[in-house]
Amino acid sequence: VGVLLLNLGGPEKTEDVEGFLYNLFADPDIIRLPPPLAPLQSLIALFISKRRAPKSIAAYDSIGGGSPILKYSNEQAQLIQQSLQSRYNLPVQTYVGMRYWYPFTEEALEQIQNDHVNALVIIPLYPQFSISTSGSSLRVLQEEFAKRPQLWGEKKFTHTVVPSWYDRPGYVQAMADIIQKELDSFSAQELDEQLKSNPIAKHILFSAHGVPQSYIQAGDPYQEQIRKCVQAITNLLPPEQNGKDGVKVHLSYQSRVGPIEWLRPYTDDVLPQLGAEGVQNLVVVPISFVSEHIETLEEIDIEYRELAEESGICNWRRAQALNTDKTFIDDMADMVVEALNQPSQSVTEACVANNVGLIDLDDVTVEDISSAGVGGVGGNDQLLLQGFSSGSATSSNGGANTNTNQLMKQANERFYGRVAIIFIAAAISIEFFSGQSISGIVGAGVHVGSSVAGSF
Repeated sequence: VGVLLLNLGGPEKTEDVEGFLYNLFADPDIIRLPPPLAPLQSLIALFISKRRAPKSIAAYDSIGGGSPILKYSNEQAQLIQQSLQSRYNLPVQTYVGMRYWYPFTEEALEQIQNDHVNALVIIPLYPQFSISTSGSSLRVLQEEFAKRPQLWGEKKFTHTVVPSWYDRPGYVQAMADIIQKELDSFSAQELDEQLKSNPIAKHILFSAHGVPQSYIQAGDPYQEQIRKCVQAITNLLPPEQNGKDGVKVHLSYQSRVGPIEWLRPYTDDVLPQLGAEGVQNLVVVPISFVSEHIETLEEIDIEYRELAEESGICNWRRAQALNTDKTFIDDMADMVVEALNQPSQSVTEACVANNVGLIDLDDVTVEDISSAGVGGVGGNDQLLLQGFSSGSATSSNGGANTNTNQLMKQANERFYGRVAIIFIAAAISIEFFSGQSISGIVGAGVHVGSSVAGSF
């Protein structure tokens, strides 16, 4: 029996950054091109990765020169294996497969074959399912299984997938415990000072990775799972009430990129708003991540903390990622045992159940590039139109006006998308044939592709 943990991956040293970025942007779940431009995916990925690398290297340098995500994923795998052995007397082999950097999922599968594993539990290390994270990793497995049925066919090999686990009691309890520890760290003086500017002494901001709104409308379960997850954790924390013991919970979404509409409210909008409301005591919780990486250590700890302090939030706390928390690890081991004793769910079944594959550009006309950064999937106008038209049958005049505004926004997105395509194509051509940087040709201040990389 084997357990395969799927995760994003990240560069371990600065020399890896450009290659990691290329793999990231070469994924059509990250940059979605209309079918006529699909052959340009690799070229555009190469162009953006080279453009983005210096800024990304600086970000990774600010957290020590590389991502710790593989270190934590390997430790989680080892501890889950130990927990299964010690608590269930269940000998298993654990493996880690990364989507965009070593060890790639394909390498993990090769090791699984070498170890003669014939039953596999597959767990994406994302509590909430999104087409862009868990879905993208499962697509890779689906392709590998389809290409080599002689190795991965039902007669040779069985597997089951746990596509999401945001509501597991152990995971929820572990998150609540970590948050409570930070809530308890506020001093009596900090609580007294807070009550002078806001009637509730302690505030929590759950910051989830964003995804484009169009994908939620098309069936991505991510937002609903985030909401349910936050509510389950909140139920284990002190209630919202005035005074020193009160805790108020807020939810926002980080890491948006590009011109399209993402899930709101945005974290960089909420922090100034909280400051304006007199919030001083704030615990920020990275709800989409179970290990530290660039979006917790750089985006939250550096960028958002600076913004919070500028906004008057003077007592900043950040709940650590779960990493190797024992309650979390034991719950993951419990999840493996439960998966082995329940009806199996194949990779294909998990994809279908979570609408992976329904968001596809093959059968629609889309004339923009929508890039989503690492926690999201680029949207497209046809999906937006479907979402709006499905809700328009019961609209009043006010609803009709809202739809008109939304359609106007879509038209603007189409326009800017066309401009982006033309600009990127022109920039690539100029640099290729002239051998010079486009910014050097047209002057300083031009950053091609700078809006498509989010925290990366």
